[in-house]
Amino acid sequence: MLDIDANRSEVKWTKRELLGRALWAAFQPLFLFSPRPLWAWRRMLLRAFGASVGNKVHIYPTVRIKIPWNLSIGDGAAVGDRAILYALGPIRIGRKVTISQGAHLCGGSHDYRLPDMPLLKLPIEIGDEVWVCADAFVGPGVTIAQRAIVGARAVVMKDIAVSSIVAGNPAVPIGKRAGA
Repeated sequence: MLDIDANRSEVKWTKRELLGRALWAAFQPLFLFSPRPLWAWRRMLLRAFGASVGNKVHIYPTVRIKIPWNLSIGDGAAVGDRAILYALGPIRIGRKVTISQGAHLCGGSHDYRLPDMPLLKLPIEIGDEVWVCADAFVGPGVTIAQRAIVGARAVVMKDIAVSSIVAGNPAVPIGKRAGA
C-alpha cells in the first residue's frame, strides 16, 4: 500500500543542499532576466554555484536549472530556450552538444516498487556532439553516447548507442548519423 506520509517525512536533502537550493532560487532572477547575449554572465553564475561549465558555452536565459552543483557542461555546448536541466542526480553534458528549446533532462524519479516511493537521484550522461532536439525528454539513469541524435518530442528512457538517431515515445532507433 502506498505510504505518502513516509515519503513526505523522508530526509531527501542535507541542510547544506537545502541552503544551496534556497540561495540558487534567490539568485535565479539574475540568470533569468539577463540579456540573451550575456553568455559569460550566466556561465559565471553557474560556476559560482558549483557547476562545471566549459568555454564558449551558450545557455539561454530562460533555461531552468535545478541544483547547479550537479551539472557539468563541456566546451562549446548550447542549451536552448525553456530547456529544463533537473539535476537531482548528476547531469554531464559533453562537448559541442546541442540541447534544443524545451528539452527536459530529468535526473530524478521515485522508486515506485516501494510503498514510501523514495526519491532516486540518478545520473544522466550526454556524450560529445549529441543533439537533443526540441521538446525531447531524457529520463534518469540514461546515457546518450557521442554523436547521437534524439528526435523532437522523443522520450528516452534507455541508453542510446553511438551515432544513433532515435525518435518517438518511447524512443526507438530510426537510423545512423552520417559518418558513423
